[in-house]
Amino acid sequence: MLFMASEIMRIPTVAKQFAESRIAQRLAVGLDHVPWTGFVPWDLIQPSFMFMVGVALPFSVASRRARDEPFAAQLGHAIRRALILVLLGIFLRSQGRPQTYFTFEDVLTQIGLGYVFLFLLAHARPRTQWAAAGVVLVGTWLAFVLYPLPPVGFDTALVGVPVDWPHHLYGFAAHWDKNTNFANRADQWFLNLFPREHPFVFNRGGYTTLNFVPSLATMIFGLLAGGLLRGPASDREKLRALLGYGAAGIALGAALHLAGICPLVKRIWTPSWAIFSAGCAALFLALFYWIIDMRGWRRWTFPFLVVGMNSIAMYVLVHIGEDYAAEALHTHLGKGALQGFGAAYEPIVVGGASLLIFWLMLYWMYRRKIFIRI
Repeated sequence: MLFMASEIMRIPTVAKQFAESRIAQRLAVGLDHVPWTGFVPWDLIQPSFMFMVGVALPFSVASRRARDEPFAAQLGHAIRRALILVLLGIFLRSQGRPQTYFTFEDVLTQIGLGYVFLFLLAHARPRTQWAAAGVVLVGTWLAFVLYPLPPVGFDTALVGVPVDWPHHLYGFAAHWDKNTNFANRADQWFLNLFPREHPFVFNRGGYTTLNFVPSLATMIFGLLAGGLLRGPASDREKLRALLGYGAAGIALGAALHLAGICPLVKRIWTPSWAIFSAGCAALFLALFYWIIDMRGWRRWTFPFLVVGMNSIAMYVLVHIGEDYAAEALHTHLGKGALQGFGAAYEPIVVGGASLLIFWLMLYWMYRRKIFIRI
């Protein structure tokens, strides 16, 4: 929710207007995606969300088993959920376009594409889950490594990347360079199977459909963490395990990057990123497990609980209703009220007011026990 608030309030955009402020500039950098390699806190939003999808699944499966729900019914529900997530993602990305915009790189479609596989693994032993994550990551790494590099002198501007772009990768790491990699080539075939306004050549951000394969590993790591939390170990043992797995994931992901084996690139979800980001998510989970479950400090979580109980509704509201809410605020309050702290801060005021409106809508639903489930 905090990251969603930052996005809707345009904090990075506002911060960039204050070039003389070191604090503002650090805030702008920390709340905007890195151009290619490396990471900032903003880049941990999607992997943390996907990790938590995995964490929640063992509890969901256990609940359905307790109701004696047959495996076939559970599988059917998982397939329906996956399909709805994919279609909802496409629907939201198609807003304001002349026709359906078939791409599959956003968080909803990425979860949907991997969800059925994750569900099947939820019924397997932890050893099988670890093995599946390893196969996914090694297989992804090999696919990129074995795909040939573009010829010497290739004009990367043809795939939307200036030749003098300062973030190009060279040598062995060039296998993961922006828009000349295996996954982008796969999209040039796959996405053009769908009706399009223009033929697909590249994604401006470098994101690809095949991100869902290594991101499945991130969800599997979450699945393993969820199994740990459901297990018989003591709270202290669970906390130590989460801290250990988190530290190991960060260390291994960073080592793969620094050793030149696999660069850390969130936009194409490299195996090193899948491991590194899962480690970060495990540490976040350990922190909140200690605060909420072990220390019992829960009251402060209520605003987040309201959003969490209707997270899909909030996601849709932000994507569909953000512009409408901003327009309504300008209509009924006027620029004078919205620029009370200065014109530069107007996006924060409008975004904060919009977020409050959306939260109040979800609070109304929460009070009436209206929960949108997929």
